Amino acid sequence: MSDSVPEAEAGAVPEAVPEAEPTYDPAAPAPLNVDRTPSGNPDVDAQLGRLADTDHLATDGHVEVYEDVHRGLRDALTALDARPGPPAPPSTYDRRS
Repeated sequence: MSDSVPEAEAGAVPEAVPEAEPTYDPAAPAPLNVDRTPSGNPDVDAQLGRLADTDHLATDGHVEVYEDVHRGLRDALTALDARPGPPAPPSTYDRRS
C-alpha cells in the first residue's frame, strides 16, 4: 500500500458549490422608492431625506424614525415662525374720525 495520492485524484479540481438562490422574503425590509421633491428649505429637506433611513429597517423600527422626522419638521416650522418678517406697512386708518 502506498501513501501517495493516485494521479487522477492529485490533479482533480474540487467542484464549485453553487451559491444558494436568494429567496424572496416579503417580511424583509425593502426600499419604498418614494420620490422626495425638494421643498427649497434645507432644514425640511434634511428631515425628508431622513425618511430614507426606514428603507433598511424592519417595520417595527420605522416608528422611531417617523417620530424623529416629525419632531424635526415641527422644529423647522417653529423656526420659520420665529424669524422676523418684513415690517408691516403703515396703517391708513385715521383714528381721528
